[in-house]
Amino acid sequence: MRYRSLSDPESLIEFVRNLGEGLYITSVEGRILDANPAFLAMLGVESLADLDGFRAPDLLVDPSRREVQQQLLARDGMVRNFELDIRRPDGQVRTVLDTSYVVRDADTGESYYHGVLVDITARKQLEAELVELSTHDALTGALNRRYLDQLDEQFKRDPAGKWGCVFIDIDHFKQYNDEFGHQAGDRILVRMARFLMRHVRAEEAVVRVGGDEFVVILVDADAAQTEAIAERLRESGERSAPVPFSLGWAARRSNESLMRMIDRADHGLLAVRVTQRRSDPRGRTAVTND
Repeated sequence: MRYRSLSDPESLIEFVRNLGEGLYITSVEGRILDANPAFLAMLGVESLADLDGFRAPDLLVDPSRREVQQQLLARDGMVRNFELDIRRPDGQVRTVLDTSYVVRDADTGESYYHGVLVDITARKQLEAELVELSTHDALTGALNRRYLDQLDEQFKRDPAGKWGCVFIDIDHFKQYNDEFGHQAGDRILVRMARFLMRHVRAEEAVVRVGGDEFVVILVDADAAQTEAIAERLRESGERSAPVPFSLGWAARRSNESLMRMIDRADHGLLAVRVTQRRSDPRGRTAVTND
């Protein structure tokens, strides 16, 4: 095949047609004037006519991002790798990086945007999966201590924020492991995590913090609300928990760190357990006040 440079019109047309990235031209108002096949595929349409009636802001999950992008274009004349979430006409959401620049018609002075879209949806999904794997306990599916490290940063940014926690410790777990084996112990941990997840709201994190220790983090909860949730877990535990457990609770004090709040809940649990063992060696579920 004879070599043809990109300055050759036929070579350039073929290049644009076969390129995997989406190429487009829009008006400043957002009308989509032209696009290559890869752009149409990203939008889930077969032809440019299928986008009649749509403007660029109409295709964004957050239309205000278009305004930010236009401000940058007006200031710098171009924008590189500007992340956008696009909602296609069929409702599917794709995440893209948009590199665009301003082109002005020499005859009319009218401005247009030329741009390149790179679909990074798969990469974003993989990143989210890796984050989830890094913050979740592989055995139980509960969150892990790495999640607490991230949450502690939020505590530092909001020293007056309302939080509570309930600390849960399975009673006599080592004895159970010694008697029935570690596989049976693992099954108990999984069932305990599922029990806790069923009995708290979706926004309330269940975290495995030790071998047989869990903590439930309560969002926007004061002392009364935290105590009520702890009591609810205690009552539910008596009916349906897979094994007996002890628990303690604490509500955040002003400027208190996350780990300090959890430590207070843990110490309250230990105090109850000592009292509990003196009066009831069977290890019933117990709750302590803050």
